[in-house]
Amino acid sequence: QVELVESGGGLVQPGGSLRLSCTRSGRIYSSYILGWFRQAPGKEREFVAALRWGAETTTYSDSVKGRFTISKDRANNGVHLQMNSLKSEDTAVYYCTRGSTWPPRQNWGQGTQVTVSS
Repeated sequence: QVELVESGGGLVQPGGSLRLSCTRSGRIYSSYILGWFRQAPGKEREFVAALRWGAETTTYSDSVKGRFTISKDRANNGVHLQMNSLKSEDTAVYYCTRGSTWPPRQNWGQGTQVTVSS
């Protein structure tokens, strides 16, 4: 059974916004860390943001801090990623992840494409 399913990707102009969603199946535990990673063409996969479910604390990469916000989706035991002030360098496939330790790389979704272009 697929645990993590991303949605909400698409094409947006520079300066625009998108909201990604990660829907989970199965129970949620307070120890879980839900995160977002991304991979741009020709580059390594990189960390974007994470949320500790029980503590409700968040962590962001320097490249997205102040522009992206990760939040709980309590209805689906998942997370959203609100992305504002998007730049061309944000273009990538975005993956939702889940783990019980840092970094949260234990389980991965299939990814959703985000393209920032005029």
